[in-house]
Amino acid sequence: MSGSLFVVAAPSGAGKSSLVNALLARDANLVLSISYTTRAMRPGEVQGRDYHFVGREAFFAMREHGDFLESAEVHGNFYATSRSWIEAEMRGGRDIMLEIDCQGAAQIKRMFPDVVSVFILPPSRAELARRLLDRGTDSEPEIARRMANAEEEMRRAGEFDYAIINATFSEALDALHAVVVAARLRFRQVAGREPGAFRELGIPLATPCKRFTT
Repeated sequence: MSGSLFVVAAPSGAGKSSLVNALLARDANLVLSISYTTRAMRPGEVQGRDYHFVGREAFFAMREHGDFLESAEVHGNFYATSRSWIEAEMRGGRDIMLEIDCQGAAQIKRMFPDVVSVFILPPSRAELARRLLDRGTDSEPEIARRMANAEEEMRRAGEFDYAIINATFSEALDALHAVVVAARLRFRQVAGREPGAFRELGIPLATPCKRFTT
């Protein structure tokens, strides 16, 4: 597979979705994986654009059938990633981005060792609480629950390859884009995209890793 797989996780309210959407608008070579979820559709969301919204019975049937690459329960709702879609897109050389939780990211990493993982952090707990409140979509008990979950999720940030603090949106967006650009320059990805150039230059497409010496 010559396409790259990117996983982006964050506590609720850190700005993950806004950053990912802005990056997709900037970079036409990135494709977002649309997750399946059992949660209710929020105002302004569109079926098939934001999520594939399904009932719990249908979700569990798909999971039992092996249709999902990973699945997890978050805030009382279930989320999952389509296995066949991801594999087909990567075989076609396309770069896929997953917005996902820590549980799902760990599952993906076991199946795709080359996945590039990024954790988005808020600049402070106070700022995270303010952002959740300003969204106006959750009750006070729900915000308290999300803050408690955020504490647990942020303790797992060290499991990811990159950490980006979303204090200034434009700077965080540039940092996320830099991760994507760098990942595309890994040997395996370049060889998969340009096998003809490698052959012409006499470079083996599968080169064993050797430590450089001086």
